[in-house]
Amino acid sequence: MSALLYVSMVFIWGLSWISIKWQHGDVPMEVSIFYRFAIAAIVMFIVGKLWRKLQPVKRQDQPFIALQGVCLFCCNFLAFYSATLYIPSGLVAVFMATAPIFNAFHSKLFYQTQTTANFWLGATLGLAGISLLFAGDLLKTDWSQDTLYGLFFALLGTWCFSIGNMLSMRNTKHNIQPFTANSYAMVYGCIALLFIILARDISFEFTISTQYIGSLLYLAIPASVLGFTFYLILVDRLGASNAAYILVLTPIVALSASAVFEDYHWTLYSTLGLVLVILGNVLTQRKQPLIARSKSRTLQAN
Repeated sequence: MSALLYVSMVFIWGLSWISIKWQHGDVPMEVSIFYRFAIAAIVMFIVGKLWRKLQPVKRQDQPFIALQGVCLFCCNFLAFYSATLYIPSGLVAVFMATAPIFNAFHSKLFYQTQTTANFWLGATLGLAGISLLFAGDLLKTDWSQDTLYGLFFALLGTWCFSIGNMLSMRNTKHNIQPFTANSYAMVYGCIALLFIILARDISFEFTISTQYIGSLLYLAIPASVLGFTFYLILVDRLGASNAAYILVLTPIVALSASAVFEDYHWTLYSTLGLVLVILGNVLTQRKQPLIARSKSRTLQAN
């Protein structure tokens, strides 16, 4: 079941990058993000009520769910959307792929979770592969002040995403199921976005176009309702670091979408990068240490 969720997440979030790109236009990004999670929250609560998936939540747990919502459904997306204004969406995906490292550090800091040598080796291979996948963009990038702004927002969004993961782990440890936590967290995220929109006197625009509405619905339902629920289930089952490795794999799907919609061309570097990402994924999920296995084989041979 975890493997099915893992593969589903790679494709669901992999296609979300092109959808985010299509959200830019006449509608302010804050309003687009608000629409996305307002629709997602309504769907979550309808499904939760009909199928009795919503748990009662204790008052003392509400602040942690609220923080999860602000991190996962407000601040990180404001940062990611801002990053794509300065640098290509593909480069944002590169920096988002550092999420496993953020999660490993935060898991150690907050929960004393140990990481294996396999994880670090796999993460290193994966990040090297991601860099090769986007080698063309990296070489063409003019490292100007705008680029540095984009880098800052991409890393800020990844940090917020990781903190949201830690809060999700805390809520799961207090027996709050991911579906319930997500449902309420999306409401809190929408409230935070609404405060920002009103404080900045941003108008509620809307674009009647197939591209905008289609990408909005995709981001709201598959990418948010299904995506975040599946992902937080995997955080609970696999650990935050291993679950976040999904974000190293999603750029492969994002690049495939770019090849169709943005005229991206596969090269020798990107193909080699794909191989490294796959090898990295295998290593991060491997339980038995490679060094220990090689030693045992040496002892058996003697």
